[in-house]
Order: sequence, then C-alpha cells, then structure tokens
Amino acid sequence: MAISTCFSSICHPCSPANRAAFQLHPQPAASIFSKKVYYRSSSFGSRVHRNVDTPNRDVSNCSTRGIVATLATDRSTTPLPDRAEESIGKLKVNGEASSAGREESLVERENGAAKSYTTKYYGATEVTKSLPMGLSKGREYERLSVKDYLDRAVDFIRPDGGPPRWFCPLECGSPPKDAPLLLFLPGMDGTGLGLVLHHQTLAELFEVRCLHVPIMDRTPFEGLVKYVEQTIKLQHKVSPMKPIYLVGDSLGGCLALAVAARNPTIDLVLVLSNPATSFNKSQLQPILPLLEVMPAEFYMTVPYLLSFIMGDPIRMAMANVNDELSPFEAAQELSKNLEALLPKLATLSDIVPKETLLWKLKMLRSAALYANSRLHAVKAEILLLASGKDRMLPSGEEARRLLKVLPNCRVRYFKDSGHTLLLEDNVNLATLIKSTNLYRRSNKHDYVLDFVAPTPEEFKEVYDRQNGWYHLATSPVMFSTLHDGKIVRGLTGIPQDGPVLFVGYHMLMGLELIPLVGEIIRERNILVRGIAHPALFGKRSEEGLQEPNSIDSVKLFGAVPVSGKNFFKLLSTRSFALLYPGGAREALHRKGEQYRLFWPERSEFVRMAARFGATIIPFAAVGEDDIAELLLDYDDMIKIPYIRDWIEQLNRDVPNVRKKE
Repeated sequence: MAISTCFSSICHPCSPANRAAFQLHPQPAASIFSKKVYYRSSSFGSRVHRNVDTPNRDVSNCSTRGIVATLATDRSTTPLPDRAEESIGKLKVNGEASSAGREESLVERENGAAKSYTTKYYGATEVTKSLPMGLSKGREYERLSVKDYLDRAVDFIRPDGGPPRWFCPLECGSPPKDAPLLLFLPGMDGTGLGLVLHHQTLAELFEVRCLHVPIMDRTPFEGLVKYVEQTIKLQHKVSPMKPIYLVGDSLGGCLALAVAARNPTIDLVLVLSNPATSFNKSQLQPILPLLEVMPAEFYMTVPYLLSFIMGDPIRMAMANVNDELSPFEAAQELSKNLEALLPKLATLSDIVPKETLLWKLKMLRSAALYANSRLHAVKAEILLLASGKDRMLPSGEEARRLLKVLPNCRVRYFKDSGHTLLLEDNVNLATLIKSTNLYRRSNKHDYVLDFVAPTPEEFKEVYDRQNGWYHLATSPVMFSTLHDGKIVRGLTGIPQDGPVLFVGYHMLMGLELIPLVGEIIRERNILVRGIAHPALFGKRSEEGLQEPNSIDSVKLFGAVPVSGKNFFKLLSTRSFALLYPGGAREALHRKGEQYRLFWPERSEFVRMAARFGATIIPFAAVGEDDIAELLLDYDDMIKIPYIRDWIEQLNRDVPNVRKKE
C-alpha cells in the first residue's frame, strides 16, 4: 500500500488564484490472463455461445498490489456449457477466498491490449462486468430527428395482412454480453419506431426489440396484452435471473402496466413515457365523434392538427442540431430541419389512416380502463417520464396520481416537452436509465458490477453544458507530485492503474467534487467513483415530480452508497474510489470550522486499502471555504422553532451513517 498526498485549488472572484498540489507515487500493476474470450447472445428459446481463442499462457500467483490471483488453465477449444466459466479461474484475495463471493477473471484481447473482467457468483446469480477506468468508448452516433422517423415509417405502413410482430432495429447491431432484454411498446402509430432517436445508445446496454402493429391490424387490447405476456414468459424461462425492460409510450404505457399487473412474479422494469392512463381527461375525447362523421376529403387536415397536439415541432426539429454550433449556425440548421419536417407531416395520414385512428382512439379508452383497474397489482420497478406541455394528455397531473398509487415508482418531469417526449431533443433514454440506477443485469441491482461508465457525450453534457458556468467561475487549478517528488501542474502524478483511494476534506457544500472529478476525467480519462451518503439513494430523494438533477449526474458518474460491501467491491475490482471520512458533518460545517477535519478516530478505510494494496491519495482544495461567510449555521437555526422542527423531521427521515453522532 502506498500513501500519498494531493491537493487542488479552486479560485473565486474575491481572491487571487490559489495554488496547491497533488502528491502521489504511482505503482505498476500486473495483468491477469486466461485462455479464452466468451461472448453470449440470446434469442427467445435459445442460447448461443461463441469462443475466441487467445494465446495460451500459463499464469499463476500473479500479484497486483496485494491481490494474489491463482488461475487454473484450460487449453481446450470446445464450446462451453452454461456454467463452464466456473472452471476457468478462481481469484483469491491475499490467499483467502473473497467474502463477497467467488470471483473469476477473464481477459479480452482487443487490438493487442488486455481488458480484465471479473465474474462473481452469488448463489445461483451470475454477473459478469468489465472494469471501466475511464469514459465508455461509445461509438460515433448518427444524429437523427423526427424526419428520420417519418421517412422510415413509410416503409413500415405497407399493409401485409400479418399480425403484430417484433423486430430488431439494424442500427442496434449485436447486443452486449449479458445484456438484458428491452421491449418497446409503441403508441397510437403502432410502427414501433418511437425509439428511433435512442436505438444506438440503448444498444450499448440492451438487446432491443420493438413491437410493430400493422396499420390494418385490429387485434384488441387484451390480445396485445397476451402477445406481449407470451413473449416475456418465454424470455423469463430462458433467463430467469435477468430483468426484462418494457418501454411503453402513451398507449404502450397502458400495455406495459397491464402486462406487469398480470405477471407480478416476473422481474419487470417499466419505463413509461406519458402513459395514456388518463385518457378519460384527454383533449382527444371530443375528436372521436367528429372523426366518425368527417368526410374523407377533410381528413388530410387531421394529421397537421394532431402533430401540434402531440408535440412541439420546433423541439422535434432541434433533435439533430449540433450543440456546438454558434447561435446563428444553430438557427440556420433549425430552419432547414423545419423546412424538411413540415412537408413530411402529411405522411401521418398514411401512418394513421382514418379507420385506424378511430380504432386506436377506442382502444385507448379500453386500455386506460383495463390498466387503471389493475394498478394495485403492479409490483414492478417503474420510471415514469412526464411532460409539462402535453396537449394530448394531462401527463403532469397523472404522474402525481401514479406516484401515489404505484409503490416502486419514480418520476422524471420535463416541463417544456410535449406528448411525443421520446422524439424530442432534450431526452436521452439510456442516460435516464443509468442516472436513476435503473440498469441492472440480474435480479438485484449491484452498484459496482452493474455500473456502465458514462460516454464522452454524457460527460460533455454534464460538465460542459450543465456545469460549464461553474468551471468558468471557479477556474480550478490542479497540481500533482511525481514519483521523484517533483511538483508539476496538472494530474500527471495520478497512477494509471488501480486500486486507488482518494481521501479528502469535504469542503463547504462539497462543491469541490465537480471540478475534481471532471478534471481527472478530462486530463487522464480516469473515472473516480464517489462513496456517497445513503440519502442520495433513498426514497426521499424521489419524492414528487423530479426534473433531471445534479443527484442524477452523481449517480451517472458512478457514485455508490457508503457501505463496507460497496467499498470492498470497488477496491477488489481495482477501481478509483473517492471517500470523505468527515461526511455530511464536514461539508455542512459551522462558523469558525473552515478547513477543520471531522474524521472518525478509527479510520477503517486504511485497513481496507491495505488489504488490497491500494494507493491512498489524501487531497484537499484551497479556496472553497473562503467563498462566503456563514450568517446562520446549525447552532443558530436550531434555536428557531419552525426551522428546528423541519431539521428534526429531516434528520429522522435521513439514514444516519454514524449513529453515535
């Protein structure tokens, strides 16, 4: 174990630039090799194994910072049975079996570089997770818009007389290893193309399949429920330990709720975008009798009316406008997109002809009644996406109602979005799933093994677009110390290989965390995962209509609730972890307590770091505690009756990490 020191500085408008330094001693780490790479893909009712040989290499007693790995070699090239990974290797920590479960190491050789994998077994549960040290190497995505949806829908609306069916979008490619299944249930259009803006990003996490209901199909709502139910039952039989994700848009939201209510024992995760459970309050109700008597020659005007009811064309046209353009260039690009989009709206009359629209509106009514009558039976985990400017349904009001009725529901509210939320520019479904800790590969969420590193685009969104002003205002300056003791500007001294534990002083409100984590990613492409207070992950943080917020960003970048188990897993997977021993008490310090530590007398993190041979990097920031003077602190506020009652209620609901305090 190496112990180093590090410091950073944060400048503020009221003081000159501060200077401090990271001091650390990098250490090399050994790689762990095995004989094969194992990929697994699944389809309904079958499992396919593909084996790729790597050069035979005998490895035993490879040490990496106190971790001793003893691997059994297997030179055979025959396909593996379902649990043949068990014979590949057994990882021991300091010569003893890990208390967190058996661990096995595999390696994938890609472009000559070795990438380590750790497989952990918890009883019958098998989870394999790569060990991300930096940002995910996401592929370049083609920027799509509603125009692409309309263009592709034309090919899907050709009547073939067939029943509803599933399709896999071509741009999704082969699913990742051990990826859970995601089923998209469309809205009134029935094309199944409602996720066209998200196919490429979701393909990094899921095996994506979309439901297509032909325009002339007249399968009743209960028939669609049984069809989807048959699919999830078959998939559950093939992979009983994996969750199945149902993404329901509008009418598809009612369908997802109905399926979940009928199958409470199957592990389902629902993502509902403006579900049509409030159709009895919809503005489309008066349209139904008018459509029945409307002459065919006037129906051509209905799609234009519906397009403005269902969404904001300007927000839809913004979906593929590059954020890095200047305002003038962005306005030009938006103008071109609108010019190309508006004529395409005429195709809506082909996508949803009059007879089909009448059928779907009647189905919406029965779907809402069916789903609402069974909400009490829904046990699934739910992420509800609600729009504030939905002109078709009162989605905001409905979100409040469902939040009270559904026990495992959380809401993300988009106050400026319309009904077709998934076709607008400000929504990234993959990011929402990751930032709400909804993504998992087994029947129980694991904060360490289920983590998927943020993509460069997600980093840019959080640190440049959302917090760029903060970086500009604080002007952080970073220093580090090389192995020979030389202090240099920048973060060159940070070790490239883990495990590494950053231990620091939690300054006022913990504002140093944003520039610290951001600069380490920007300069070294190393992701530091914070060990955070459990209150950030509790039910209280999900009360009401929550807009995407900074807590979501903290989760997106890998924060885990503080516990010995999570700390053990981070170090055992050679991660870069960040710990504030002083906790919330230190971040919410009182008058006269600037730069004062509130660390516990027994620093158990040292014992854990020594067990894994981790490099400990103490760090601090200079300048943050000097930004403002405290007018009222805890001692003052606790004397005010109304505020005292509020603080006491808040403390009762928040878990206390240190019960003695």
